[in-house]
Amino acid sequence: MAPPPEHDVKRLGNTPEPAEPPSLPPEEIIKKFAAKEDEFVAVRPTYGARKTIRIDEFDRTGKLSGQFLMVTEVIRAPDGRIINKVIEHPQSTLHVFALESEDVKELERIPQFPLNSAQLAKYDLKYIGQETIDEIDTYIFKVTPRALDRAHAYLDGLVWVDIKYLEVVKTYGRWVNELGDVKFATLPFTTFETYRENVDGKYWFPNYERADETLHLKDGDFPVRLVIKWSDFKPLPATASGPASAPAASPSAPEATPPAKPQS
Repeated sequence: MAPPPEHDVKRLGNTPEPAEPPSLPPEEIIKKFAAKEDEFVAVRPTYGARKTIRIDEFDRTGKLSGQFLMVTEVIRAPDGRIINKVIEHPQSTLHVFALESEDVKELERIPQFPLNSAQLAKYDLKYIGQETIDEIDTYIFKVTPRALDRAHAYLDGLVWVDIKYLEVVKTYGRWVNELGDVKFATLPFTTFETYRENVDGKYWFPNYERADETLHLKDGDFPVRLVIKWSDFKPLPATASGPASAPAASPSAPEATPPAKPQS
């Protein structure tokens, strides 16, 4: 599924009423797509990919006024280690706020597969209708945390599930805890829209993520946009001693203030 044109991102506004019930009971749909998520969680670390992180800054007329860009790629090094290789070193012409490469590493903490089987008991999922996304017919579920606390962050949003294969193809939402939106230390983004790509005809991996926010400063309001693109997915080569191993796990969600550990 190709990502949408960046000027034409469509969001679901008010919660629709389903015109008719789905062909399967919602509980069965949820169980099946969560099982697929378990599979994707297990196999994703065995794939390398190129990742482009771009942050755009706009002036009060909507014209692009600055940009941060960094490109990395997950590869297996000659010594067998799995590393993030910098392909294009960070370039920045941002004016409203300053960023370093270390700051955008926080984005790695956003869970890619938040609704796996182990997490379902922590959420209420309600079937709310159907929608066609890039020629794929999907069920839409509203995702709501059952309870909030200060120690964890939870997804609050929507998930789109392929009607035919019962696999997640899109998510939209924010991470919340008892204090409200979970925030990054240096980045203003809180709500993320993520599209997925079918890899090797078997797995749906995130390949396009976007977030839009407005910085409210004394000089005025300034829109900013985050776009993350993953491309060139390919299995990591095996080492001399065995198959490709998963890279060291990193934290799976943005840190709150106080710190919050998300459910992924």
